[in-house]
Amino acid sequence: MATANREQIIELDVRTDELLVNMGPQHPSTHGVLRLVLKTDGEIVTHVEPHIGYLHRCAEKIGENLTPRQWIPYTDRMDYLAAMNMNLGWSLCVEKLLQYELPEKARHLRVIIAELGRIASHLVGMGAYGLDLGTFSPFLYAFREREKILNLFEEACGARLTNSYITPGGATADLPPGWLEKCEAFLDQFEPVIAEYHALLTTNAIFIQRTAGIGVMSAEMAIDYGCTGPVLRGSGVDHDLRRDGEERYTEMYDGYAFEVIVQKDGHYPRDHDYPPVPPEAVLGDCWHRFYVRMLEVVQAIDIIRQGIEFYRSAEGDWGHPIKLNTKLPKGEVYLETECPRGQMGFYLVSDGSAIPWRTRARSSCFCNLSVTEELCRGCLLADVPAIVGSLDIVMGEIDR
Repeated sequence: MATANREQIIELDVRTDELLVNMGPQHPSTHGVLRLVLKTDGEIVTHVEPHIGYLHRCAEKIGENLTPRQWIPYTDRMDYLAAMNMNLGWSLCVEKLLQYELPEKARHLRVIIAELGRIASHLVGMGAYGLDLGTFSPFLYAFREREKILNLFEEACGARLTNSYITPGGATADLPPGWLEKCEAFLDQFEPVIAEYHALLTTNAIFIQRTAGIGVMSAEMAIDYGCTGPVLRGSGVDHDLRRDGEERYTEMYDGYAFEVIVQKDGHYPRDHDYPPVPPEAVLGDCWHRFYVRMLEVVQAIDIIRQGIEFYRSAEGDWGHPIKLNTKLPKGEVYLETECPRGQMGFYLVSDGSAIPWRTRARSSCFCNLSVTEELCRGCLLADVPAIVGSLDIVMGEIDR
């Protein structure tokens, strides 16, 4: 589409000067404090250079001066839209080093909380994407349901955004009495509402024109750049760490029935009706990346319902946090989890003391953002927000 426009301009023999345009850094218009330097030839973008680092907070170096439990609040502030999932990744990494076996009930508690976090994150991604493209209503609709998830989080741990709930050893507390019933009531209310989101965006003619066939990323390109999560699966690559990751993480989902959402040959959650793929859409474009997240919301609902039943019948307790000064065995570990934006990895090196010798994090958003230059090359200036928004980045995770 963008190429055809450029050819038309050339045929008209229109000559323009190349301009450098700053897009950002401002929040939330660029999904965080991200600066994009655009080189433009009229309305055509010839080069995009992302500038990061405006939110750098030395989180990894701080992790080398705190015990693993003390560092949990810093993981909250990486992907602050999916804080529970950040907590989970670091906790599993520490437990891998400690060779800690989680009680059965704690395993299902973590699945319920992590999938609720996935829904809350995708709701923000969906609503913010609408803002990127000039519509405000989806943002309000998305936050209406997200507030109810945050209410559940607040009842469980006392916090709404930066939770620090899942911690090495289990969780800071068990789910309060009546919480599961409130969660089920939310799911019953939420599931029919998803059709409203599809009406507002997925099948909206203007939204389809702004996203279908724009920012096409082939499967090969996604793999070459190290893209993960919905960005990768939107290009037709069937990969999800909940199924394909290492055993310490995949065993969390043992017994759960779910299908990996991938835009290729109809891998969709069972027993649900979905809007058809518009004929203008091309595999790996902005529309498909958005659609994967919408389908994952329904998938997460199915997983949470299963988790609630498993939790009710599970033996053991909710797991008890390790002590603040627990000494770590010597060694190094690395573990990745499937967070809402992709694969988030944590690396820990211990010299035998209670404080890690080295702490590092591998950001999914960093790799997903790195493909921006290639996706935007040759596109129209108005397509840049559509492409960047479809990547659903959070700068707190990139900069740390």
